Amino acid sequence: MSSKRIKTSYLGVYYRDVNRIGGKGVERVYYITFKRDGKMIEEKVGRQYADVMTPAKAARIRAERIEGKRASRKELREAEQARKAAEEGRWTIARLWAAYLTNNPDLRGVVADTNRFDKHLLPEFGDKEPHDILPLDVDRLRLRLLKEKTPATVRNVLELLRRIVNFGERKRLCHGLSFKITMPSVNNLKTEDLDPDQLARLFEAIEGSPYIQAANIMKLALFTGLRRGEMFKLKWVDIDFERAFIRLRDPKGGPDQTVPMSDGARQVLDTCPRTDSDHVFPGRNGKQRTTINRHANAIKEAAGLPKDFRPLHGLRHTYASMLASSGQVDMYTLQKLLTHKSAAMTQRYAHLRDDTLKRASQVADNIISAAANTNGSAAKVVNIKGKNSGK
Repeated sequence: MSSKRIKTSYLGVYYRDVNRIGGKGVERVYYITFKRDGKMIEEKVGRQYADVMTPAKAARIRAERIEGKRASRKELREAEQARKAAEEGRWTIARLWAAYLTNNPDLRGVVADTNRFDKHLLPEFGDKEPHDILPLDVDRLRLRLLKEKTPATVRNVLELLRRIVNFGERKRLCHGLSFKITMPSVNNLKTEDLDPDQLARLFEAIEGSPYIQAANIMKLALFTGLRRGEMFKLKWVDIDFERAFIRLRDPKGGPDQTVPMSDGARQVLDTCPRTDSDHVFPGRNGKQRTTINRHANAIKEAAGLPKDFRPLHGLRHTYASMLASSGQVDMYTLQKLLTHKSAAMTQRYAHLRDDTLKRASQVADNIISAAANTNGSAAKVVNIKGKNSGK
């Protein structure tokens, strides 16, 4: 193909015939020439078909280049390359989230966090760097979500955003937020419990369930009060049958701890099916389990438990409530059994212990009243109780 320059009717515009891109035949490639600072400049401006270039269009580009109103193709390419390089260096919320997941392969609640990120954070902040986020942006998200979600759900979404940004700042990938996120107030003192009839129905549903793993997990939660994540992480090497202890890995992000293994817990663990997996309750391919909700909810429904009863966390509350209301376990011991970091977390069960103590104190009244009635001294009992005591 000839590379001969062919002039057009426009000053400084010419073309060459070349093989057509994406088709048969030839097409024109247009060029412009002009002087700048005494130097002759020649630039390619586009192809006849690929760029829909015409002599008139090329002439307009030439005029804009002479007037300094238009960048050259080379300058545009360099600017695009610089933009891409800058984009690759930006640590957006979406990119920070991907790095956060990579650095936390055993993240507890990863399924729930991923859903929160994809539904709420990605559309709002995915392409923004933390320093680009304004307080008003977060306020709008919080207020919008509160119209359709519970305060606890909204708090979890905002807490995830804070975790992602803190991770980036800790790893020196980005600057943090310039403000403190305002969290909605949440009443986390919901204490679930089961009465004896509900507990009996639950055990019946567990024993009759075809979901062996879910049944065993729920029974172990009742006998130990372990958290869901603690049971999912549980490995056979963590079970000390000889000394009757269970080792908990990273409970609530704290150091490893051990809790005693009751006879009921031992029976559950003794009957758990053994597989090639290291985990007591393995998930897919023997790896750590991430959820059991569907099967656990099926057992809950079969037992006819309240709809708002949480199958696993509710059983932890039931375990704690049973111990507290027994009157045989003090709050300090209960705190250690539940692996609470502070006594304040255990105080939600204190009223159950107080009720038990009140009932116990009433025993003295009953004994005294019975003795007084036997001796015909009921009037003295009235005085003992504080009535008609004018002295």
